[in-house]
Amino acid sequence: MSFEKLSDVSVIKRAIEAIRNGKMILLFDAEDREGETDFVIPAQSVTPADVARMRCDGGGLICVAIHGDAAEKLGLPFMSDLLRSVSLNGHKPLRTLVEKKGDIPYDSRSSFSLWVNHRDVFTGITDNDRALTIRRVGENVQKVLTGEKVDFGEEFRSPGHVALLRAASGLLDERCGQTELSIALALRAGICPSMVVCEMLDGKTGKALSKEDAKKYAIRHNMQFVEGKNILPGV
Repeated sequence: MSFEKLSDVSVIKRAIEAIRNGKMILLFDAEDREGETDFVIPAQSVTPADVARMRCDGGGLICVAIHGDAAEKLGLPFMSDLLRSVSLNGHKPLRTLVEKKGDIPYDSRSSFSLWVNHRDVFTGITDNDRALTIRRVGENVQKVLTGEKVDFGEEFRSPGHVALLRAASGLLDERCGQTELSIALALRAGICPSMVVCEMLDGKTGKALSKEDAKKYAIRHNMQFVEGKNILPGV
C-alpha cells in the first residue's frame, strides 16, 4: 500500500472507517506544528494490548482527548486555568509555573486538563488499569453528551496516570493540535468524541519519529495513516 497514491478523500474515508470500527490509526499533525505522528483510537475501544502497543511502539504520553462540551459538563478544567485560579487565591509559588504567552513555540496554550485513575484500579499504571480508566472516561463522555447526569468524581480520582486533554471549544477553527484533530475525526465518523492519542517517538534520534518512518510503520502493521490537512473542513 502506498499512501502517496491515494487521494486526500480516499485517505480520510479510510481513516474514518477504521475509527468507526474501533481500530487504531496514525495521525500526523503538520510540519509547521509539532511535526509528530500519534497513535489514535476511540477511548471506548481501548484494550490492554492497545495500551501496550502505544507505550512500546509509541513511547509518548497516553492521553484521552475530550470534546470541549463534554469536558465542561464533566467539570474538567484546563490545567493552566486551574493553576492560575489557585495561584490567585494565595498559592504564590504556583504563579511562576502557570504557562505564559510564548512558552509554547507551536501553540498559544496547552490542552492538558486533569490526570485521573478510575477508582476500581490498583496502581493505575498497568496496561489493564489504564485501559479500564480510558474506557470508563469514554463511557462518561458518551453519557454526559446524551443528557445523562454524571458525577465524574464519584468514579474517578486525581492525581492519576491517564492524562485528560480538553479540546478547544472551536475545535479546528481555534486550534489544530492532535486533541482537536482526533475529536474532529471522531465527529466525522459519528462516534463518541473521546479519543486516545499517544506520540510516536524515536529512540535513536531522541526526537519525534519522522513522518516517513511513521508511514512505514503503518504499512507494516496495515494501519491507516492520515495527516491533519486531510481532516480540515473541505476535504
